[in-house]
Amino acid sequence: MKAFLAIFFALSSFHALAQSNVNPAKSASKRYFGLHFDFHAVVEDSLIGRNLSEKSLDSLLTAVKPDFIQIDCKGHPGVSSYPSKVATATVAPHIVKDPLAFYRAVTRKHGVDLYLHYSGVYDDAVLARHPNWAVQKADGTIDKSKTSVYGPYADSLLIPQLNELANYGADGVWVDGECWATVLDYSPTALAKFRAETGIKTVPRSEKDADYREFMDFARRSFTQYIGHYTDVVHRHRPTFRIASNWAYSSMMPEPIKTNVDFLSGDLTPSNSVNSAALEGRVMAAQGQLYRKPWDLMSWSFWYEFNPVQRQGDQKTAVHLMQEAAEIISLGGGFQAYYQQRRDASIGLRELPVMTKLAEFVRARQPFCEGSTPIPQIAVLYTNSTVNAFNKGLFGNGQTQRISGVLTALLDAQLPVEVLSEQHLQGRLNQYPVIVVSQQDSLNPAFRQELLDYTRQGGHLLLIGVQTTSSFATELGVATTDALAKGPKWVLHKGASVVLTGPFQPVRVGGKNTKALDQFLKSETGDLVKGVIATETSFGKGQITAVYADLSRDYEKHQSTKLRDFISSLTRSLLPKPLVEVTGSHLVHVVLNRQHNRLAVNLINTGGRHADPQVFTYDEVPPLANLTVRLRTATKPKRIVQQPENKVLSIRYEGGIASVTVPELGVHSVLVVE
Repeated sequence: MKAFLAIFFALSSFHALAQSNVNPAKSASKRYFGLHFDFHAVVEDSLIGRNLSEKSLDSLLTAVKPDFIQIDCKGHPGVSSYPSKVATATVAPHIVKDPLAFYRAVTRKHGVDLYLHYSGVYDDAVLARHPNWAVQKADGTIDKSKTSVYGPYADSLLIPQLNELANYGADGVWVDGECWATVLDYSPTALAKFRAETGIKTVPRSEKDADYREFMDFARRSFTQYIGHYTDVVHRHRPTFRIASNWAYSSMMPEPIKTNVDFLSGDLTPSNSVNSAALEGRVMAAQGQLYRKPWDLMSWSFWYEFNPVQRQGDQKTAVHLMQEAAEIISLGGGFQAYYQQRRDASIGLRELPVMTKLAEFVRARQPFCEGSTPIPQIAVLYTNSTVNAFNKGLFGNGQTQRISGVLTALLDAQLPVEVLSEQHLQGRLNQYPVIVVSQQDSLNPAFRQELLDYTRQGGHLLLIGVQTTSSFATELGVATTDALAKGPKWVLHKGASVVLTGPFQPVRVGGKNTKALDQFLKSETGDLVKGVIATETSFGKGQITAVYADLSRDYEKHQSTKLRDFISSLTRSLLPKPLVEVTGSHLVHVVLNRQHNRLAVNLINTGGRHADPQVFTYDEVPPLANLTVRLRTATKPKRIVQQPENKVLSIRYEGGIASVTVPELGVHSVLVVE
């Protein structure tokens, strides 16, 4: 395994960057597998606590054996479902029995951690009582749901209640309704602070006004300061109380972590969650690795359609949830599943068989996944600068569409990929043989130069997208010839036609180090026509391959096998000596990890109609047979074991390549190389 040692040593400096951020007491808290329950109490709830049954909860905790559970204490309506003593709290008027005291007593008996679901910025009830705590909109009206991060809310309700939860003996809190619920605030306090901090006197009221971006950046900084304030104050009260702000520092907010949150977490989209987990998990994994923060992601246990006319959904099966869990734990993260809590605060046992199977699946793989870190191969760039430049709101994952389709295509081509922002790559770009820049259309100039320096020194860039390629036109040796063209258009790639919907940027090749790749077709069955879809440019010791069209949405919508092959072919040409290759099926996602100083190759069966909006759930993922896995190693490994099946695989070794055949892949296996 000498070939991997250099990579491991290179990674060690990265792992050590933030060792000082680790609090051993907090890191010891268990958050590998858990269950989340909430019901967002309202004032009409009149049976809270009536049907709490220790026997029932004993049954659940004994069968599932979670590390933790999360239960409701205050949802978006702002009504506390426990008898809060905080003067500013709105408490459900008919609490028969204190749910928090009950759940703390029973979970403690089982050695299970207790976390609380608490809605932060999003609070209807407190604003009904204190409208002056609300966000003020640009037109002067009051937002009836969103509290101001500049007002008394944090010190008058949020912090006192979090301290109260800590006094119950709870292990931590999962603060919901935070970054994704935060909006621009035109309250007098906010505007006074903006003017004082920036020197800008005329406050922009719309995106057409001057300094609107500065106002948004100010609001983002203010939200981060808000998180930092309440986490620090609560930690002073109870240092071991662990706090996460839902979706903070995720794809919605991929900025460097500068607050003392204890862990990172978020809940996936209820539909197409396998691909959602693959993307969101990679963003979280990069943040967790750099800043030494534990992280987990939550699957909704039911498919759900956010349709205001007719909301529909269905409980997911165990195998459906297993696929989602596999995408997350393969990246080294923890996993939790969300089941709805009853209006009386009790937890039903109807889904206990599914919970139990899911728990068994995750636990069987924990020894081979927990503590994993990725081995650099392909990095897909997801920049803070682009997210902030194009997000319509302060925070949100709308800009993931720039990379989501390309990422899925690469994963469907069995390529090991990470999703990294500027802070993850700065100073270590040369660890990655290939960096993919897909529609990152607002690069920081200094980081853009770092990308070029990386290429000049021997790195490989794959640029995808109209605006991205235009911003590198000089280095690519091309000139634009016409205005943007619309699709669809057909491309001849390796003898097959590939349909693309665009948009497209017509270019002319002028540089002596640049050559055109592939050609346009008049129609799917037509003749070749003039035009350049992609180029290959020698740049210093490295190479830049560019595609002059937006591709991500295409694959996200259609998942065309030809488009997958087009994207993967351009990428593979930049990675001539991959550390791992998997053949035999395109239904496999591959994650290449270092785990406990050993190589671990995760294989995830992504069969099943998880991306089909017409399918709520499914109960069968056909196993894949006879997959070939090839590993580039300096010496023949002693053993390669398929886990958790504990099956020793026969190794063929020739020319520095160790090959094994995986006879059957169910949902998720890990090949542990010894």
